[in-house]
This record gives sequence, C-alpha cells and structure tokens, in this order.
Amino acid sequence: MNRQDVEKTITEYLRPIFGFALKRCKSILDAEDLSQEIAIRAFRALLVKDDIADMGKFIWTVAHNTLSNYYRDSAKSMIGVSMDEVAELLADPYAGLDTDDDTEAIHRLQTEIAYLSKLQRRIVIAYYFENRKQANIAQELGIPLGTVKWHLFEAKKELKRGMETMRKTSNLKFNPIKFHSCGINGSAGKKSLDEFFRSTLSQNICYCVRNTAKTMNEIADDLGVSPVYVEPEVEFLEEYGFLQAQKDKYIVNFIISEPTVELLTMQNDMYKRAAELFANDLYDTLTSSGILDDPDIWCEQTDLPISLAASPKADRNFILWSLIPYIAAQSGEKLMDERISFEEVATLRPDGAHNICHAAVVPDDMVLPDDYVYMRSWCGPMWNGNGERILWQIDSEWSDRGEHHGFQYSENAQRVLNLYKRELEERLSKDEYAWLAERGYIKTNGDYDGHFKSAWQIVVLASKEIQDELLAIGERIKVKYQADFDALKAPYVEAVLESVPAHLKKIKEYELQFVFHADGWFLVHCITTLLKNGKLKEPTEGQRKSLTTLITNV
Repeated sequence: MNRQDVEKTITEYLRPIFGFALKRCKSILDAEDLSQEIAIRAFRALLVKDDIADMGKFIWTVAHNTLSNYYRDSAKSMIGVSMDEVAELLADPYAGLDTDDDTEAIHRLQTEIAYLSKLQRRIVIAYYFENRKQANIAQELGIPLGTVKWHLFEAKKELKRGMETMRKTSNLKFNPIKFHSCGINGSAGKKSLDEFFRSTLSQNICYCVRNTAKTMNEIADDLGVSPVYVEPEVEFLEEYGFLQAQKDKYIVNFIISEPTVELLTMQNDMYKRAAELFANDLYDTLTSSGILDDPDIWCEQTDLPISLAASPKADRNFILWSLIPYIAAQSGEKLMDERISFEEVATLRPDGAHNICHAAVVPDDMVLPDDYVYMRSWCGPMWNGNGERILWQIDSEWSDRGEHHGFQYSENAQRVLNLYKRELEERLSKDEYAWLAERGYIKTNGDYDGHFKSAWQIVVLASKEIQDELLAIGERIKVKYQADFDALKAPYVEAVLESVPAHLKKIKEYELQFVFHADGWFLVHCITTLLKNGKLKEPTEGQRKSLTTLITNV
C-alpha cells in the first residue's frame, strides 16, 4: 500500500486499538505504550502488503500478536533471595519497603504462595499471616508437630525456587478458547453440561490438558491464573469424570475436537454422497410401495382443530418426517461394526449420567464451503422405553418442541409412554391432556364432561410387524450400497483417528461405529437432501411441535 493510504487506515483504527490496549493493561501509560507498538507494527506491515482482503482481521491479528510479545517482554526478571529473606518477607512482608524491587518481591512472593500444595499453603498462611503457633496448627490439622515444621521448611524452599524462576504461560492466557459446541452420547444425569463447562476457566482447563497430563501448577501457568482458582475447578471436573487423575497430574477424559476446514469438508462430502444414495432410494420405496397406507401406521396430526367425528390420517409428508430418520438410524444393525461396546468407553458420573462427552473448538475465522450442511439446534436421536414401548424422537431446526434434553427429558418420556398406554384404555384427566397438548403430543376438542375427542399428533407404529417391515426396507437399501458406504467411510475414519489423542482413540472408534446408522450427521444430511430436491416438504407451523416423534413397540 502507498504511505498515504496506510496513514489513513492507521488513523481510522487508532481509537479501537487504544480501547483494545486499555482493556488489557494495568494502567493508561501501559495502554498507550501497547497501542503505540501495535500501530507501529501494523504501519510497517501495511507498507509492504497489497493483498489484504480483510483489514479488520489483519489489524486485530497484529494486535493480539503484539499483546503476547508485550506480556513476555514486560515480565521482570526475578530477584534472587536467600531462605532467610523469604522467611523475613513472610513474617513481615511490608516492613522497610524502600524500592520498587522490594515491592515486586512482595508481589512475587504472594503469587508463589498460591503455587504451594493445599496443605503447605494452609500451614504457611496459618503460621505467618495468622500468627498461630505450630502446635495449634498441628492439632487443628490432625498431623504431628514435626510434620508442620517439615512443611514450613519445604514451603520456604519451594517459595525460593519459585521466586528465582520465570514462569511461562501459554497463548491461552492471552487468547482463551471457547467451546463451539458440546454434547453427550448416552444418558444425561441431573446436571447439565453447562454446569461443568460453566466458565471460560473450566473450558480452558480441559483444553490445555487435552493431549498431555499436567499438574495443577502447570495448568495455572498455562492459563496465567493463580492455582487457587484452578484447584476447585479441576477437582470438580475430575470428580465427575471429565478429567482423569494420573498421580499428581490431570488429563482430559472426553474428546475435544479441533476440526479443520479440510476435515469438515471431507465429512460433509461423505455424508452428502451417502445421503443422496440412501435417502432418495428410501423415499422412493416408501412412497411407491403403498406401505404408508398400512393401518398399523397411526397418526392423526392436523393443523386444524380435530373433528369430533373420526379423525383423518395425517398427511404423508408429515409421516415421512418421522419414518425416514427413524429407518435411517435404526435399520441395518447387523451391518454395524460393534467390536467396542458402550460400557467399555462410557463414563458413569456421580449425578447418575452414563455417557460419552464431546466438545468442539472451531476458529472464528473458519470459512466452509457454501454447500456445507450445518447441524442447527439438533438433539438426537433420543429414545426412552418402559419395557413395552419406546418413544423415539429428534429435535432440530425444523421442529419446535421446546423440551429440555437432560434429566427432565427421561422423566417426560416415561410419562408420555405411560399416558399413551392408559389413554388406549381410559380417558385421562384434564391436567394430563393439557400436559400432553402443551408439548404437541396430542390434541383435544369438545367438552371434557360431554362430547369429547382426543387425537395423537405423533406417529405410532402400532405393531411389531409394521416396525420390522419398515426397518427391513432400510436394511435392504443399506446392503445395496454397503460397498459405497465403506469406500466413503474409510478415509474419513483414518483422518479423524489421526486427530484424536492416543488415550481417547478407543472412545472415538466406538462412536465411528455408528456412521450411517444412529448418527445425527447422517440423519440431518438425509433430511437436507430430500428438502433440496423437493421430495420432502418443509413442515407447517402447526406440525413443528410434534415433528420427528414416534412411538414403537419394544
């Protein structure tokens, strides 16, 4: 760029750059220094560049890189102190401060206390800051007096070592990650994932030990925070199985994927081609075979108020919204590779959950192909049984169920199944009908105490025979395309496993067994394929609440 354009560009960004620096510095003077350094670096780089497509992205990349260097360069060298001086500072930290170096030593000492073990930290604070006798400390902690004295001696050595060492932080201190998405495979417990990954801190703790086990202090150093804040988060995550303890170190116990554009494009192309083969064939077979008219496929969904007379069967398009993903997910089980069982890789958590957790970290600037299929507001397939019947459903961008898919979902599913069974034999209470209607499972009309009618709005496979016949159709189509599926899947599986840490490969191998079966990505591609070619029609507003939901026999 020519000098005049560069000067104009930098002038436009001066105020935002100073705001960026002000949020990240301790003082206005530091912010002025940092913003000046950012502006100078950007100015010099722009003079020799002519191909910048996104000026904002370029400026903020320079800003973040300069910030990282600024923190490293501004870190002062540590002051070597003797063991006696450490003890004096602990006993009376603010006595006789004459220089900035003295103040820096005090601040450094206070920081290093946080890096002591929990027991040593407790003893040091009690002895030096609360002026308590060693014997009293020993009695309260239930340990021998000699152990207290030993810990005080070891703590002074650790503090001296820490004050003489320049602690190194990773890029996570300046540019923390954020989970783009997270989910589970298995049953949810009484706690939601939001309670575990409740903060940027908890997410970054997991991320920094995704490949290598680290101690509490190493995690704290990576994140640039005090170990005092790291400890409770690590203990909480380890208690619920999201971190795994290895002696005094911790490593993540669930898959955190960092997909690249290349891997996501490969995934998208694989599912797109598989769905074009399977979904089109399945749709054509279902609509031409006459099976949709089978009397054992029940559904009285209607956008209009239901008639007090006999209710007509739901339209075919609505029924297909349930049957196509159900058949895609449940058919061809004998074709699956089931060498690894769920019990081998799932984690049993204290809140009753039994599942595999996974999260994804996706760069903000990732650009995917225009035809990339996104999984928006997707949950499922989900199923819950009561020994006689199964409630099977999916929530997606096309539905509007409004359910909470956690511990409450399991309870609600059981209630739906029990109410369905009773409603076949007797009239439910007003409150029970209202509960079902609010969630889109049923519609009613008429006077409850007089002429009254109810109609189930979801698809019901009323016999084992019709269920088996539908799944047999899906299996025949999967057998027909098995060689194509295997060829599509092989390079994808290889690429995915290469991106997974060694200690988590078995978990990922288990999940990859479900590709083209009970696999959300396969189902969303099947639906998208049929919508794009016009075979499947968008659901109406009145259908969204009861969409892709059915009851089957066990």
